[in-house]
Amino acid sequence: MFGLPTPSPHSLSEALRARARAEGFEPVGIARIPGSERMQLRTAALQRWLKAGHQADMGWMAAPRRLDPRGLLDNARSLLAVGLNYYVNQDPTPGRLKVARYGWGRDYHRVVDQRLRRIGRWLSEQRPDCQWRVCVDATPLLDKAWAEEAGLGWIGKHSNLIHGQRGSWMVIGHLLTTEQLEPDEPARSLCGRCTACIEACPTDAIREPFVVDARRCLAYHTIENREAELPEGIAKSLGPWVAGCDICQDICPWNHGALISSTDPELQPRPWLMELQNEDVQAWDDSTWDENLRGSALRRIKPWMWRRNARAARPEASPSL
Repeated sequence: MFGLPTPSPHSLSEALRARARAEGFEPVGIARIPGSERMQLRTAALQRWLKAGHQADMGWMAAPRRLDPRGLLDNARSLLAVGLNYYVNQDPTPGRLKVARYGWGRDYHRVVDQRLRRIGRWLSEQRPDCQWRVCVDATPLLDKAWAEEAGLGWIGKHSNLIHGQRGSWMVIGHLLTTEQLEPDEPARSLCGRCTACIEACPTDAIREPFVVDARRCLAYHTIENREAELPEGIAKSLGPWVAGCDICQDICPWNHGALISSTDPELQPRPWLMELQNEDVQAWDDSTWDENLRGSALRRIKPWMWRRNARAARPEASPSL
């Protein structure tokens, strides 16, 4: 009795892309490991960024395994890169505090991880001998560079990944595999001479195209800074932002078109985020924080940090972009 024919790398790759889209991912793409010469350039750029101290105290950015996916999965030969659109066509009530859009819904780490694991189990059914590993951005991988290599979009001058039709409002994830898959063409940068993001940053955190200094970044300070008070220059520039910052994405021309608004139930904003005020945050105790942020990526910001950020924020200073 003859078994079923083994799918070719081409047909398996097409089926894998289709399976990823069935999980709600778009765009999707595939890259071969170790990648093109561009990956060597991106790795060298990371080393320069670290040497300059732009990572602030995010020591995990220097993890050696970040330099080669084969340090995460032995004999990794390919990866599936996926994007998940988190743009929802809503805005906070004017005069309220602001939270970066990626944090409006359920923790994207969990959402992307669970969906990629389902894809991985499907891949195991097709290729029982293959190995795979899911990577979200907590894993030491050059995630945006590999997404660019897989054709999802290009890395913009603000260091976010940009897709020509979907803009930059997407989180990304990867599925490493020992299977040899058919790769997509790497994306080409379309930023041109535009410097809108560089000019819009209130703290000059984008030191030069593609180089963001976390020590000057509002997102870094509102999420990662564990000091009792924010630096004076950051506090003065905070505007309405209390959790992350979207200024460089809000200003990006690629985000000004007719964007697709996500209807994914796991990515819809929590209602209280649209009406957040300083007095609300100052009244939070630990149980209120726990209830409001259960299952949220914003739990990384502890209750005292929310209160610190809200004290410094100035909702009335929200710029018109």
